[in-house]
Amino acid sequence: MLIIPIKEGENIDRALKRFKRKFDKTGVKRQLQNRKQFTKPSVERRAQIQKAQYIQGLRDAEDNI
Repeated sequence: MLIIPIKEGENIDRALKRFKRKFDKTGVKRQLQNRKQFTKPSVERRAQIQKAQYIQGLRDAEDNI
């Protein structure tokens, strides 16, 4: 359970923003979306490899500049 202490005189919008940020960092929503439908292990591996290739390409481009 997330607990967000609200300081005296603090705007409720700011507290809500802190709550949303903290909730996103826990990864609960992402985990629920992943459990919603099954993804084959080969598809997950392929996505990881594509992500790694993309990141490596960005790093290579950064080194060439």
